[in-house]
Amino acid sequence: MSEQALRLRLVRVRRISGQIEVVTGLRIGSGLPPSIGVVDYPIVRAAESDEPYIPGSSLKGKMRHLLEWHLGRVRDDGSPWHVNNADDAITRVFGGPASSQHATGPTRLLVRDARLAEESRQAMRTGARPVVEIKFENSVNRLTAEASGRPVERVVPGVRFNFEILYRVFDTGDGGERDESLLKEAVLTALALIEQDCLGGSGSRGYGSVRFVVAQDGQVRPGVLVDGERVELTKIVSGSC
Repeated sequence: MSEQALRLRLVRVRRISGQIEVVTGLRIGSGLPPSIGVVDYPIVRAAESDEPYIPGSSLKGKMRHLLEWHLGRVRDDGSPWHVNNADDAITRVFGGPASSQHATGPTRLLVRDARLAEESRQAMRTGARPVVEIKFENSVNRLTAEASGRPVERVVPGVRFNFEILYRVFDTGDGGERDESLLKEAVLTALALIEQDCLGGSGSRGYGSVRFVVAQDGQVRPGVLVDGERVELTKIVSGSC
């Protein structure tokens, strides 16, 4: 164990929570192959309840992907960015290979699977309103104009998912100051970038627009909760997908 690793001390865990509201149809694929009589492109569902959910890996992966572009850290070969540098925001917050841990310490960010909010869960169970739809898309042959249809499953607009992100603050000899600064510079920035981009697949075709909201006291307001206090996400770049 390196001398720097010995100086690492966990001083606090910050909690970022709230809800992810679907604005346009959301599709995070299950990875299952198409089969006869079943939708060609099914979404990921919880095995125990058959409810759609947003995997923590999908949310964390998109956060990292967009932040790498925002900070100009995209490699020529397209592989994820990581360096053995304790001050590097990407590697420090999102983690890297085991070989980098001696320099940056443990991954700071833990992203839970986002499950259906209670209102959306009840709507699904009672059939009060749809939570999932089958959207038919067509691929058109440019020469013959013949259309080839494909049924695509996706979560409908208005559905909400509860999300939780835990952010570990380590004292690396600075009382946790660097990690605290990266909560806003990296984590909240990445969430703001998702609102301006998309989550899941087919974003260039209009899928996956989402927003982060806080539901409190009968009101739904934009933003996230950081240790129970609402924080609005700041728009980072102009335009969106």
